[in-house]
Amino acid sequence: MLQERVIRIIGIDPGLRNTGWGVVEIIGNSLRFVASGTVRSDAKTDLAIRLKTLHDGLTAVIVAHAPHEAAVEQTFVNKDAVATLKLGQARGIAMLVPALAGLPVAEYAPNAVKKTVIGVGHGDKKQIHMMVKVLMPKATFDSDDAADAIAIAICHGHHRQSAAARAAFDGAGRS
Repeated sequence: MLQERVIRIIGIDPGLRNTGWGVVEIIGNSLRFVASGTVRSDAKTDLAIRLKTLHDGLTAVIVAHAPHEAAVEQTFVNKDAVATLKLGQARGIAMLVPALAGLPVAEYAPNAVKKTVIGVGHGDKKQIHMMVKVLMPKATFDSDDAADAIAIAICHGHHRQSAAARAAFDGAGRS
């Protein structure tokens, strides 16, 4: 009898103040909660120190949980250009850390995550929390950002085959 391969995924919800992370495992067609948490930076420190804090925190999480793949939520652009730029820098760290660890990194729009987890592309944090608990009753999270990160990991778990096919297709088209 063949033993099914376990795929460990880290979902990351980037933020400059709070970056949520959630680790799940795929075994066959089932998902299992592993861990989650929040890397927090001090809003009173310089931007460079805050980004380093996020880098170091995410690096420690990846070392501790040894994921095989990563998924990061895409940034939405809001009316505050400065806030959007800062969030983009935090998102850069969220993509860089797993890439430095040799992990493939997938990106998902917030609406795609919500559609996968709650069934519609628009929903609030309470609906995401509720569905994460329904899908993974043992899941615990210390912040909204950690719950969102679990949802991002769940989304990747459902879409990873098509994401891998897209990446292979995109890579094959380049010379």
